[in-house]
Amino acid sequence: MQTLPRKIEKVIKPEPVTEGAGVRLKRSIGTERLDHLDPFLLLDHFASNDPRDYEAGFPLHPHRGIETVTYVLRGEVRHKDTLGNAGRIGAGDVQWMTAGRGIMHEEMPQVRPEGIAGFQLWVNLPARLKMIKPRYQEIRSGEIPEINKEDGTRIRVIAGMVDGVRGPVTDIVADPIYLDVSVPAHGSFVQSIERGHAAFAYVFEGEAKIAGAEKEDETMVSSPGLIVLGDGDYVKVVTGATPARFILVSGKPLHEPIARYGPFVMNTQEEIEQTLLELRQGTFVTT
Repeated sequence: MQTLPRKIEKVIKPEPVTEGAGVRLKRSIGTERLDHLDPFLLLDHFASNDPRDYEAGFPLHPHRGIETVTYVLRGEVRHKDTLGNAGRIGAGDVQWMTAGRGIMHEEMPQVRPEGIAGFQLWVNLPARLKMIKPRYQEIRSGEIPEINKEDGTRIRVIAGMVDGVRGPVTDIVADPIYLDVSVPAHGSFVQSIERGHAAFAYVFEGEAKIAGAEKEDETMVSSPGLIVLGDGDYVKVVTGATPARFILVSGKPLHEPIARYGPFVMNTQEEIEQTLLELRQGTFVTT
């Protein structure tokens, strides 16, 4: 069977938003232009050297029915929850939290000379797993394999497989790929992606193009920019005179109804109302 390249479906310029107790973010999934990209519900990019943009953090708040993926590029985020978990993630670390039936937690960026930068991605859970027990996969930077190509391309493999190297995040329903890729000027990067899976690239340094079957797409996407990829078997990213760094993410769509209310994502409005009732009655979190 012929292999097909993925092409640009749309380019989303991130929107500035303020969340938590006053944290300034750039949001590209979970907006009017792109409500979701099944199974991905939200993508926030945070980056600032000004403590006023992030020091208020995300005080205690609930989640149900989703997974949250936090990838820190610089700085440090401390977290704790009502189940007794606590810790920190620093530069290069990843936390993949499965909220399942419910968790209350806080995430507090620390004021440091290097500031803070990173991403938070929300991944939907299928109906059959929305009420599972919460869990964490906390991956330190040194546990994430990095592939260095001869042309200078660097790939951090958080989840998925590149050149026979598998990322440390495993046992995730969406069967995701999550890569942090740096491509030098006049370089290229090719990655296979299972046909039918949703996929996007988020350029956060430099600029890049997506190459089609015969020639490059003439759309040069500058940072910050989200590229929604059409279906196909692989993606080819090409740089010009400027190098690029981006995250490449893909996952298996659920094709299920979505009912969302803030940090809760269920399948029906009745399930949302039940969640809000439990929150009011103090029965939301169970050990």
